[in-house]
Amino acid sequence: MSRTEQGATIWLTGLPSAGKTTIAVELAGRLRAEGHRVEVLDGDEIREFLSAGLGFSREDRHTNVQRIGFVAELLASNGVKALVPVIAPYTDSREAVRKRHQSEGTAYLEVHVATPVEVCSVRDVKGLYAKQAAGEISGLTGVDDPYEAPEEPDLRIESHTQSVQESAAALHALLTERGLAR
Repeated sequence: MSRTEQGATIWLTGLPSAGKTTIAVELAGRLRAEGHRVEVLDGDEIREFLSAGLGFSREDRHTNVQRIGFVAELLASNGVKALVPVIAPYTDSREAVRKRHQSEGTAYLEVHVATPVEVCSVRDVKGLYAKQAAGEISGLTGVDDPYEAPEEPDLRIESHTQSVQESAAALHALLTERGLAR
């Protein structure tokens, strides 16, 4: 099987507005240009279509992450690079996804987009931090709801210290090192 035919799940975890989706989209373009089959499983789109009706309780978040993990593994086991920019705030939820991949023999990489909450709140791509500060919402990951950062991710990206292209290049280098890209 060639590198472009081997699937993998690349899970990008981090706070809201950390840069997960931006990095995933940048990497997706680079991988497609090399001939890889790639899908980006964006957390917001998944919530709308696959996890409609779920809230933001710990249990619902766990269910959401498991659903996404199932779809990612299914894609990856069929030769797709599944890029998953999803907060997935709880270690046990992410670990369950990793174990599913391991039991199926499917490559899985965890990437922590380690952007400080102070930077994320300034970026505030979706206006969530402003809504939380105004008291319009609660349960915002990393502010008034927990985020358990990965202790030993396959890669830690500090997106606030480098460009999107540099972040995607660091992730591409990891894929190359693991035999998943060229």
